[in-house]
Amino acid sequence: MDWETVIGIETHAQLSTVSKIFSAAATQFGAAPNAQACAVDIALPGVLPVLNRGAVERAIRFGLAVGGPGVISRRSVFARKNYFYPDLPKGYQISQYELPVVTGGSVAIVTAAGEKTVHLTRAHLEEDAGKSLHEDFHGMSGIDLNRAGTPLLEIVTEPDMRSAEEAVAYAKALHALLRWIGICDGNMQEGSFRCDANVSVRRPGGPLGTRREIKNLNSFRFLQQAIEYEVRWQIATLEDGGTIQQATVLFDPDTGETRMMRTKEDAHDYRYFPDPDLLPLAIDDASIERIRAAMPELPEEKRARYRREFGLSPEYALSLTQSIEIAVFFENAVGLAGSDNAKLAANWILGELAGALNGAGLEIGASPVSSKQLAGLLLRIRDNTISGKMAKDVFDAMWAGEGDADAIIDRRGLKQISDAGELEKIVDAVLAANPKSVDEYRAGKEKAFNALVGQAMKATKGKGNPAQINEILKKKLAG
Repeated sequence: MDWETVIGIETHAQLSTVSKIFSAAATQFGAAPNAQACAVDIALPGVLPVLNRGAVERAIRFGLAVGGPGVISRRSVFARKNYFYPDLPKGYQISQYELPVVTGGSVAIVTAAGEKTVHLTRAHLEEDAGKSLHEDFHGMSGIDLNRAGTPLLEIVTEPDMRSAEEAVAYAKALHALLRWIGICDGNMQEGSFRCDANVSVRRPGGPLGTRREIKNLNSFRFLQQAIEYEVRWQIATLEDGGTIQQATVLFDPDTGETRMMRTKEDAHDYRYFPDPDLLPLAIDDASIERIRAAMPELPEEKRARYRREFGLSPEYALSLTQSIEIAVFFENAVGLAGSDNAKLAANWILGELAGALNGAGLEIGASPVSSKQLAGLLLRIRDNTISGKMAKDVFDAMWAGEGDADAIIDRRGLKQISDAGELEKIVDAVLAANPKSVDEYRAGKEKAFNALVGQAMKATKGKGNPAQINEILKKKLAG
């Protein structure tokens, strides 16, 4: 009998503020242990938290991006989440529970099966804990409190996903959106974007199964592997007559397996109560409107505009909005080359440029070929200065740092021959030198025509305008 996978994801996104959520300590990554932990972060007696306005504004930006003003709570409350870990100095974490800053919203995803909407339950502000270190301490553990108090936005979905593929598509879409609106750098290696996957299985149409939460997945590949293993394990356990116990599990990338860390707590185990040191968070409509006015054009809006203004296909529009850096590169190139070259720009960015970047392991922000250089190349293609084959050679030269398209074309003598009289003389000579191919073409062998085109291009040393050569050949062969 079939099984259905049910997945919900909780994401901890580190907000891109300079200071922590309740103190003025820095959030910069890579500092010496405990160098960025102030009196508030380590909970010395008598200190009080002060809320970071920048963290709140970033939470509002997220709410606007996923649902508009209607999902942003005008009043939300900070609570104390009580648990006892060595890296939690206060003995509690300041978070939001009953009244989060964002309630609802959705994120659109695209998989091989098509488009889907993942609904959000909530997004709430909270502080991060410190970090326990277990290496280089001669058998002991150390505590680094640099991360204690780092501002997080925890984003929780409904259990809407039905496969590891959908979960990864959601995580990638959310990651891109957070970076797009400028509230999180998305650096997974540094812990800026971490996912917890709640996974269960059930018979199709049946009640939800018991879930297990896979903690702290910091790569899309690990997210997929962990879910796929966990699903297989749960199905095998149930089919063998066992039961699933609600638990928190960890994924081991070396073995590709999940292992239980502890039985899963419920909300009442944390004894949430409103933090008496923090007033309720009040957000007025004027603040929301001010932040909304400064928002960038969102990916879905940009995709619709690309299709409307430039006539791009849905697939191209989607690919060009996978990150804000790609979209900016495209728009800069089109701005310089002209909107009538938008499709050509999309072809080159998603084709030749993307291939070169992937081969070099580079992001588009580090591309050796700038948007200005690409625009210059597009203009020389469009005005028939160079052919498509020549353009690839020019692109390779630009990639190697040889300068702009015009300079490379002049230096290498790559200018395409488009003079009709000159090309006609070359075609006449090719026809005279290849009577067999002429006879074969007139006898119905189409391949003979390609051979003649090849001879003509060879005679021009690759500089002949292919479209003109084709036209002249067809005209003369028909005569």
